[in-house]
Amino acid sequence: MGTQTLPKDPFNIIITGVGGQGNVLASRVLANMLVHRGYDVTIGETFGASQRGGSVMSHIRVSARGAWSPQIPRGKADMVVSLEPVEAIRVMKDYGNEEVRILVNDRPIYPVGVIAGDLVLCRIVELPGDHARSPAPSRTCRGTSGSSTRPKRRSGSATPSWATSS
Repeated sequence: MGTQTLPKDPFNIIITGVGGQGNVLASRVLANMLVHRGYDVTIGETFGASQRGGSVMSHIRVSARGAWSPQIPRGKADMVVSLEPVEAIRVMKDYGNEEVRILVNDRPIYPVGVIAGDLVLCRIVELPGDHARSPAPSRTCRGTSGSSTRPKRRSGSATPSWATSS
């Protein structure tokens, strides 16, 4: 198997998400594929409160020249794969740079307090250009108007409608 040239050596990949999304499995599958292609791969993982929907982050360092330390230095990610949009923002704050490539699942995982109805999640408003901001708390974050974002409670089956047969 011939090894292809990396765009940069080491090539730094971060896979991030919340507990239960398969972040650790995804990082190990990717690492195994890269090892089979002839690269040296080092993985470093942080779990936080991952069993309760907390942050999970895997650092994957790929090299054709040898093993590297498992921690990617701040501001040095080459690619970020995020299984949850808020985690993408959290990782980009510390590891992003002008050249980083990012792949994001835009479907959020809501915190337990939001699902239970104890907390209200603020809506992100799109602005012209590539910027986003959170609206003023008095309008959407206090739960006093119908414009706040909250997951809808379903009655009946826990199976999503797209997964059921007609």
